[in-house]
Amino acid sequence: MFQGQKNHNDAAIKKAQEFIENNIQERITIEELANLVSLGRRSFERRFKLATNHSVLEYINRLKMENAKRSFETSRKNINEVMYDVGYTDTKAFRTIFKKITGLSPIEYRNKYNKMTAA
Repeated sequence: MFQGQKNHNDAAIKKAQEFIENNIQERITIEELANLVSLGRRSFERRFKLATNHSVLEYINRLKMENAKRSFETSRKNINEVMYDVGYTDTKAFRTIFKKITGLSPIEYRNKYNKMTAA
């Protein structure tokens, strides 16, 4: 389970991480995050990577996929509903990133881990 690497002392990056978590269903740009914490884009990206060991986009995608995984595990929503809930509009991109992070397609993941299906 991705925990969001917050065991660092960079207050600006923590602020950006909280913004990402609270707005996970939105399309968040790196520029928007850099402006939020009053840093230049390159400086923000460098500090983010240093603090979290992930690029900003990797971090956002991982959080979105964790939310999608949780949704597949605990709800009866279909793949498109989950995809839209976590802020994706491109089915192919969602499936590709989901499989890259989890090793399973969204359908395989839901079939394997959904707690609402009869065991």
